[in-house]
Amino acid sequence: MAEIEDRWLSVEEIGKYLGVSNDTIYRWIDKYGMPAHRMGRLWKFKRDEVDEWVKAGGAADLEFRQEQRKA
Repeated sequence: MAEIEDRWLSVEEIGKYLGVSNDTIYRWIDKYGMPAHRMGRLWKFKRDEVDEWVKAGGAADLEFRQEQRKA
C-alpha cells in the first residue's frame, strides 16, 4: 500500500525532515510557535504547515538575534 502524502508526522519524523534534534522541535513548539497539534501525549505535525512556518522565518530570526546578543 502506498504511503499517504498528507499524513501526520511525529516529532522524530519532522525533526529528521528539518535536520534538527527532537529537543529543538520541542523548543520551537514552546518558544517560537511552531505549528504542532497535541494528540494525547504526542505532538503531530502537517508537513505543509511546518513548511509555511519555516518559509515565514519560523525560529530563524529569533535564534539569530539571540546568538548575535551573545557574541
